[in-house]
Amino acid sequence: MPPSIRILVYSDNALVRDQVRSALGTRVHPDLPELTYLDVATAPVVVSTIDGGGIDIAILDGEASPAGGMGLAKQLKDEVAVCPPILVLTGRPDDAWLANWSRAEAAVPHPIDPIRLCEAVAGLVRTLVT
Repeated sequence: MPPSIRILVYSDNALVRDQVRSALGTRVHPDLPELTYLDVATAPVVVSTIDGGGIDIAILDGEASPAGGMGLAKQLKDEVAVCPPILVLTGRPDDAWLANWSRAEAAVPHPIDPIRLCEAVAGLVRTLVT
């Protein structure tokens, strides 16, 4: 098992990035590795960082502007050879179909529910460590 899981958190809104980190904390489950974070506020930095490797999971804000997380997820899945699992924060529960279109492995709607977010991230982490 890796000592930690590196999570990229993308949103143009610093409050959303803070909410994600606060909701997840340093561990989503005692049996899973510690979480570390990289905050990113722009789409070009997301693409270059993911393309460079070293990110285990990406959490992308579907409501970010000017580049939304769902379009960015689709771009990453189409263009990056080894793309990590992606969780998209959708604008509302009914937008889950858009997250599916984007090829994201998970989706959680705004407003961020810490329990739902932790469950979704724990599921992604388990796929990485098994």
